Amino acid sequence: MWQAIAHGDSQHFQGLGFTLCLIAKQGPLGDMPDEMTDVSDSDRLVEEIGRLRAMIATLQERVEQLDRLAHQDSLIELPNRRGFLRELDRLIDRAARYGEQAAMLFVDIDGLKMINDSFGHRAGDEALIQVSRLLVGGVRRSDIVARLGGDEFGILLEHSDEVSAHETAARLADMIMDCELTYDGDELPLSVAIGAAMIGADDSPEAVMARADEEMYRRKAAA
Repeated sequence: MWQAIAHGDSQHFQGLGFTLCLIAKQGPLGDMPDEMTDVSDSDRLVEEIGRLRAMIATLQERVEQLDRLAHQDSLIELPNRRGFLRELDRLIDRAARYGEQAAMLFVDIDGLKMINDSFGHRAGDEALIQVSRLLVGGVRRSDIVARLGGDEFGILLEHSDEVSAHETAARLADMIMDCELTYDGDELPLSVAIGAAMIGADDSPEAVMARADEEMYRRKAAA
């Protein structure tokens, strides 16, 4: 949309923020006309730009919301297995790039099926929520606690060596064993088995989880 203003042999086209100067030449079609229809409407264009920006912002917010839902557990406000694997992959990358030490804990709740069968699934959900709160409260804010599925949780310990990882696992197991959880006046027995595995620079997320899972089963068998 432009407005033409004739100046001698040239015409100045004034538009949105800039001027185009066109030199009129005599040609086979004759002289360029000295007037053009004014169809400029910068206000409408600015309004359209604002509308498109608002639409883009809404779409970006929706994408971020869907990403959070895809990586968050439906029962507990914790990352799910997909979110956990993403964070585990990040720690493997940091181990490869910077040599940072980190560990994974694999947590399995003992007797959740018995709680579900004896007291109902609402009681089982309460047990899962209680365990998740204890795990989150028992590690650092920089550590990641996630529900891997069913009665299994995963914990990522940043800047942790093997000794401190096993100490954290033992402390968490004792904390959950000593906690008293009741549902409708009934005491729910809670205990966990926890396995630990170090995260190496050449690891894959699946390999780390397999090692932690194997140690968890060894500790469960030895209990």
